[in-house]
Amino acid sequence: MSIIGKNALLARLRLIATASGARALRFALLLLPLLVATALQAEILIPMDLTQSNHLKAYGIAFEALKEQYVAKWLLNYRGGSFLLPESEALAALCNIRGVSYEIVSSAQVAAIQAEIQESNMETVVLEKEPKIAIYIPPNALPWDDAVTMALEYAEIDYDRLWDDEVLEGKLVDYDWLHLHHEDFTGQYGKFYGAYRQMPWYQNDVRVNEAMAAKHGYAKVWQLKQAVVEKIREFVENGGFLFAMCAATDTYDIALAAHGVDIVDALIDGDGIDPQYKSKLDYSRCFAFENFNLKTNPFEYEFSDIDASDYSMLRGAEADYFQLFDFSAKYDPVPTMLTQCHVNVINGFLGQTTSFFKDKVKKSVIILAEVPGHNEVKYLHGNIGKGTFTFYGGHDPEDYQHKVGDPETILELHKNSPGYRLILNNILFPAAEKKQLKT
Repeated sequence: MSIIGKNALLARLRLIATASGARALRFALLLLPLLVATALQAEILIPMDLTQSNHLKAYGIAFEALKEQYVAKWLLNYRGGSFLLPESEALAALCNIRGVSYEIVSSAQVAAIQAEIQESNMETVVLEKEPKIAIYIPPNALPWDDAVTMALEYAEIDYDRLWDDEVLEGKLVDYDWLHLHHEDFTGQYGKFYGAYRQMPWYQNDVRVNEAMAAKHGYAKVWQLKQAVVEKIREFVENGGFLFAMCAATDTYDIALAAHGVDIVDALIDGDGIDPQYKSKLDYSRCFAFENFNLKTNPFEYEFSDIDASDYSMLRGAEADYFQLFDFSAKYDPVPTMLTQCHVNVINGFLGQTTSFFKDKVKKSVIILAEVPGHNEVKYLHGNIGKGTFTFYGGHDPEDYQHKVGDPETILELHKNSPGYRLILNNILFPAAEKKQLKT
């Protein structure tokens, strides 16, 4: 408050005192510091609309606030899903260091924002704690082979790496959120056999996975991976948040459906496929998909008919895009959180699994984004037990056709990427108070 503002407030109190007597004046003067402090209260608004200079690092600021045990607020649908943080010199300095746009807003401005939120398709979600994050990463994976790892590194958000040892040993109970990327949970080494079986990296992948299977007492890698997906299922059923991209989406569900069934060709694991495998698939065990058919040819770079990659490639980069659905922030806060963005039409990007045919998606699943005019779902969400899963098709939102051996994506060149924002929405999602997450 300025000196003029303080003097005006004091003058008003003196007028009250004139009418009420000296005793009232003394009482009013005692209240003055409190009134001044209240008037001085301010907060940090991090806008997430087109005015934001670095959308991706803005999520890192929100996480830093949670890490320092500040109460943060996520303003759903307000200026692209902005963040409201307590005023802090340290947080403001961090915004300046990381190049994140922010505004200092007074208590009166905050009240006006909240009034606008109450009257519109907006909502305030309180973020109460920093989520404990884990990423499932094989030890032989390249550091730039996972868009989520790159997003977290760029946004400066803490995470832990784990793989089959940690999952099978029950370490998932230590985490709130787990990410899977393009791992192949069917035990077919990504179906790279046809094109890359002579490459040293492929042969090393086989050795590493076979050694892990033997370590845990499994004769086949597919048996190991089925045990892993069962542990992940337990994690979700008990309240965990699962986020998967690329081939980890459909191969996870395929492994669940094929529980105890050999669907791997002899060229891959030395023995034949169960001749009765089609009748043994149990779609009721799947998270997101149903009624799909497997593609068991080891020379075919595809796992099943869930994936619509071929159709995306036919459209090409210039014509490939997807559209986010619009949800009611007050009645559907979860899908609203997951779709916060500064644009609602986003450039498409390929992956081993790029998008999902709509007729293979279970009716209980919430579709978050689809390819307009096509039978393709890009982004979906659902509940399993006490937890949730979110599947996002494609490999890297800023590398349209990520090929084996391609260089790392430099996120400093894509700091306002809407496709990467969807990833970071998922990472922030578990920070919300659970009582607010009604779907």
